[in-house]
Amino acid sequence: MAQPSAQEQARQAPRQPSRPARRPGREARPTPPPKQHIGRYRRWYATLHPSLQLIGLQLWMPLFFIVGFCLCYVFAFHAPHPHDVPIGIVGGDRTLVSAVQKALPGEYLFSSYDSLARAKHDVVAGTIAVAYDPSANELFKASAHQFQVASLVPATLTAVLTGAGLAAPRVTELAPLPAYDEYGTVAMYVMLAWCIGGYMVAMFIGIMGGPLRHRTRMTVIVTGGLVISLITNTLAGPVVGAIHGHFVPLVLIAWGWIVAIGLAVNGLSYFVGRFIAAPAMICFVFLSMPSSGGAYPKWFMPEPFAWLNNVVVGSSMVDMIKHQLYGVGPGPERGLITMGCYAAAGLVLMFLGKKWWERRRIRAIVTGRTTMFQDANTANREFLGRERDAELQRNGLISTETGTLQVLRDDDWEDERAAGDVFTGGRDGLENEPLNPRRQP
Repeated sequence: MAQPSAQEQARQAPRQPSRPARRPGREARPTPPPKQHIGRYRRWYATLHPSLQLIGLQLWMPLFFIVGFCLCYVFAFHAPHPHDVPIGIVGGDRTLVSAVQKALPGEYLFSSYDSLARAKHDVVAGTIAVAYDPSANELFKASAHQFQVASLVPATLTAVLTGAGLAAPRVTELAPLPAYDEYGTVAMYVMLAWCIGGYMVAMFIGIMGGPLRHRTRMTVIVTGGLVISLITNTLAGPVVGAIHGHFVPLVLIAWGWIVAIGLAVNGLSYFVGRFIAAPAMICFVFLSMPSSGGAYPKWFMPEPFAWLNNVVVGSSMVDMIKHQLYGVGPGPERGLITMGCYAAAGLVLMFLGKKWWERRRIRAIVTGRTTMFQDANTANREFLGRERDAELQRNGLISTETGTLQVLRDDDWEDERAAGDVFTGGRDGLENEPLNPRRQP
């Protein structure tokens, strides 16, 4: 059977409706974005007083503080208990080891030292809590590194030795605390002041300085860090007297840490917006404080705070402060590495976050999407404008585009000069023409 030709197939095919030819220079209309869906709760919330809306949208912060303090501070400090506290034993006498493992299993971890000088060095460096020399029946501690350890551990080991029938050991102090830092808490609170100053500077930049360029943000962080460093070290040192000397090194250390923290928080702010206070306080206050070792060492802290001591900024800052002031703890290398890691992470987050924030902002503008906080701010601004106009009207004033003008009422526009005289003229000018007051709406 013969196949139909191509022309016959074209005639038999169903005709498609012809599209009107597009006029030259005329583009197709873009599809309008879908209308933002507003839920029932949000519609009800918008009916509240604008000031009440703003207050309600900020109540997450006190709730966050309550939860943070309970889960971090109360949980970490309500019952500090020793676990795997490192103790150095000089020589081969294992009498103390056997007695402690029998009386306090799992609380202390012993290591042997051949050299007494090496054991003393590790006590001052904070590698071990105390060192015990059985040949001289002597304990060595360093209060400047950790006051709680120097107070609790020798007392516990002395009780164990005397309970085993041995004589009470002599306790030798390798690094005493000065009188102006009697309990060794200065480093912890100075660290906390640096952390709070660093994250708050960057937090307000993130909340109110979204469109700012990287250069401007970093300038504010670096300048603000220097100012905060100078203020905190001046107050802690010359004013309060909690620190004697070391002003310039501590200013430089604080400046570096505040800038590193500020960069990290600034980078995070692109992703979380006005809620930047939550991750900033979690990282640099709620987790950093219990894990820093400033109040209790990591050997007394529950998990995860004991492990977090290796990564939080608080532990490195406390170690650097103690090493600078009292010559105890590890050297500055660990602190400098941690500082550099946080600063580098902040720079990476800034680079990636800026692009992500711009894309999200453009999408919100194009689609017309708003947040509850933006709606509450707009409503509050309009309400305050109406309140201002009403207050001006009650006081005989009216707001105009060129300023605030006084309104003349019908009953008080005339005065004794209405008739005019040769010096002042009439009320409306030098010419004594009839006055024509206008009634103000």
